[in-house]
Amino acid sequence: MFNPKTLYALNKKDPDAIVYTDADGKTQRLTRADFDSPEEFDRWKSWSDQDLHAEDNQDQVYLHHTCSMNEVADTLTPDPATLMVQRIDKKERRRISADMLTRVKGLLTEKQYRRLWMYHIRGLTEQKIADVEGVGQRRISKSITSAEAKIRKFLPEGKRRG
Repeated sequence: MFNPKTLYALNKKDPDAIVYTDADGKTQRLTRADFDSPEEFDRWKSWSDQDLHAEDNQDQVYLHHTCSMNEVADTLTPDPATLMVQRIDKKERRRISADMLTRVKGLLTEKQYRRLWMYHIRGLTEQKIADVEGVGQRRISKSITSAEAKIRKFLPEGKRRG
């Protein structure tokens, strides 16, 4: 947003003076009368407009890409109630996951479970699993497909994936 009180704005509004702040922070004006010639004033006026404009742009970039510590503090430290709910939710998710894993394990044969685990959790290829177990890749593929079909039947309708 444009701030009409910036030095750049004050300098642009006053075509007959160069507006600047002195060492004490007070706004000062240099007029045409303070220069030896109108050309010298025009040269310095043009330079000050450009310089103050660049400075104003830098300030705007800074202002648009920063925020106060008060704004950040609210996002960094959740209140104790939120932390408690998050901990409970995390424990509940773990409990549900462990329960689901136990149920899935009960649906599958030991081989299906082991092969499914190596494939999905450890990230091994069907061929690598076949090499480890000393069987053909086709047998591993059928075992994994069968295990996934059993799990899909077990899952509620909304939780199934393609």
